[in-house]
Amino acid sequence: MHVLQLVTNEQAPFFQQQIRSLENIGITSDVRSPTGSHSETESRSLAAYARLLSRTVREADDSYDLVHANYGLTAPAALSQRSIPTVLSLWGSDLLGSMGPLSRYCAKKVDEVIVMTPMMADSLTVPSHIIPHGVDMEVFRPIPQQKAQSKVNWEPNTRHVLFPYSPSRTIKDFPKAAQVVAGVRKQIESPVQLQTLSNVPHERMPYYYNAADVVLVTSKREGSPNAVREALACNRPVVATDVGDIALHLEPVAASRVCTSFSELVEGVVSVIDDSKGATPNRNGMSSNECAVVTGREQANHNSAQAMAQRIKTVYERAVPGTDVHNHPLPINSR
Repeated sequence: MHVLQLVTNEQAPFFQQQIRSLENIGITSDVRSPTGSHSETESRSLAAYARLLSRTVREADDSYDLVHANYGLTAPAALSQRSIPTVLSLWGSDLLGSMGPLSRYCAKKVDEVIVMTPMMADSLTVPSHIIPHGVDMEVFRPIPQQKAQSKVNWEPNTRHVLFPYSPSRTIKDFPKAAQVVAGVRKQIESPVQLQTLSNVPHERMPYYYNAADVVLVTSKREGSPNAVREALACNRPVVATDVGDIALHLEPVAASRVCTSFSELVEGVVSVIDDSKGATPNRNGMSSNECAVVTGREQANHNSAQAMAQRIKTVYERAVPGTDVHNHPLPINSR
């Protein structure tokens, strides 16, 4: 199968992982993205997306089996051609933010829709497949903490709380993370350092996760954050606010906590990094040890890059006429 991939940022690590994983199972891709630069503070112009639309019309021919629009803003370009099937992946902000009306309209027009979370699926009026971004389980793996701390130059005699984002990313709410760690310092005797990340190459991220005693996610809003699944793949405890699909990943996992209040965030971090405090109750009334049924890595394996690719392949086969699964009455994992 050969696919024309449309994406807003082809350098995004999770998108590159998706392309590699698909190639590993025999699905090749050509990638197209809008011209110009894109960042948290700068968006591409409408003209750039218009040029992508024109290019898609020119290039989408029978040499491709389908067009896959990754992110809602690329959906109009995918739909501009009529010759081959279309699949739309929605990543979160394109459905739940200001672009929601456009994404919902396009979702009704494409052949198949992929979303990251059950909440996203429930916000659509058409069936969809729930397929979060996959984690490369060979790259994100447990590493001895002492070795990892040496790699990232962290003090070994300190408890390290990792906020796995840049403090400048407002939606991730670094001020709350700083307040949580300040509260933790009042309850334990060991020195505690809050660590943040900026411009870290994706391939080095496993060292930072493994160097940490706990990964702290205090986001105001999320879809299906990669950081949570990557940390779990490294078998690191995660303490996080109850946003997006985080609870689905963390609630079965030993030592990790899903929190609905500031005090729970503090208690969760303390319970992980200070053994003398013991396990603290989670929101269903059981201690983290009592409710844990899997390790973080076991949980993350459900969303491995390999599993993701196989599920996307099934979606592709549903979209393309003549394949074995094309006539299934409902999508796999539909909502």
